[in-house]
Amino acid sequence: MAAEPRDLLRRMFDAAIAAAQPALCLPAHLPEPPKGRLIVIGAGKASAAMARAVEDNWPGPLSGLVITRYGYAVPCGRIRIVEAAHPVPDAAGLDATGGILDLVRGLTADDLVLCLVSGGGSALLTQPFDGLTLEDKQAVNRGLLAFGATISEMNCVRRHLSAVKGGRLAAACAPARVVTLLISDVPGDNPMDIASGPTVADPTTCADALAIVRRYGITVPAAVLEVLESGRGESIDPGDPRLAVAETRIVATPQMALEAAAAVAREAGYPVHILGDAIEGEARDVGRAMAGMALQVARRGQPFTAPCVLLSGGETTVTLRGAGRGGRNVEFLLSLGVALDGCPGVHALAGDTDGVDGVEEIAGAYLGPDSLARAWKLGLRPKESLAANDGHGFFERLGDGIVTGPTLTNVNDFRAILITGSR
Repeated sequence: MAAEPRDLLRRMFDAAIAAAQPALCLPAHLPEPPKGRLIVIGAGKASAAMARAVEDNWPGPLSGLVITRYGYAVPCGRIRIVEAAHPVPDAAGLDATGGILDLVRGLTADDLVLCLVSGGGSALLTQPFDGLTLEDKQAVNRGLLAFGATISEMNCVRRHLSAVKGGRLAAACAPARVVTLLISDVPGDNPMDIASGPTVADPTTCADALAIVRRYGITVPAAVLEVLESGRGESIDPGDPRLAVAETRIVATPQMALEAAAAVAREAGYPVHILGDAIEGEARDVGRAMAGMALQVARRGQPFTAPCVLLSGGETTVTLRGAGRGGRNVEFLLSLGVALDGCPGVHALAGDTDGVDGVEEIAGAYLGPDSLARAWKLGLRPKESLAANDGHGFFERLGDGIVTGPTLTNVNDFRAILITGSR
């Protein structure tokens, strides 16, 4: 166990990201070539890298268009790559989505549509429902983000305000066969929630979406209320014949990434306990809960004995109350640090596997037993930074932010707590 804690945690994070790289995990899931044409479409932070993996491994002709986040493009020869905004959609995503719909019109039963979907696709694949505008959808997205709605709740609302989500994209491809390859970034790996399920039937209703809007007290445009209250925005129901030849294949998941990280820790001699790959809730609440567990391990040897590593994934949320820069992973980590209060022998790393925590081009941060002491020497007040939702500012001042650049994949949050014990 000679590895430095910070170095070991970073190698674990890198291994989690590497395990979900499309070049590694996608080729085995490619379908057989069709009698007719292959059209490749898709959206998400990993979609360009997925498109490149398809091009590198497909034996015949193909063409297509995918949408990815700004900075996440990968050179492709036959598939057009368009960059657009995330997490709030923009005109580039709107135009590119129109291009995808143009590509899938007029297909036959002999054709195959290969849809590449990953986290971030909800914002990137954007086509407002009839009677709505891009500005309407932007307003709803901002409201849901600011009030801390869960990813499942956000996607339920999105599906009922979209012309492409909730199975509508697959319906537009009929009668062609549709195979969707998914990189999951959502708790539970439900295809309906990955990029709001553009090729998956949706059992939720406009009434469900309206209840979410009202639950959080979000002010939405009148046109949005009309679509939800009237039921006009109902998505594609299970059993719809247009989706009879549509199938989904999940090629990478958060659990796979955690297992890869666990292997690195075990090789370094640390027992590993994976606490869950689908943990949700307010980031600061999860941080306090994880701190309680880490303290019990460090001080009491329960429920696990030190040394060990506690791993978890999922997607927490941040309800913005302060003027800070947000970021659910750094908020988790700062809350964890405040609750640990400098407990010796406890180190942690939290980051988003897509390389972007919140809206910052920073993946996450590292927390050590001395982080709070160093912060106080710099004049920082950890509890005030947490109250202001300024985890990024806090860890940036300490020099402990983690910057990966575009990772070209996305299997959600990564959290590792290393408890060294007395060794």
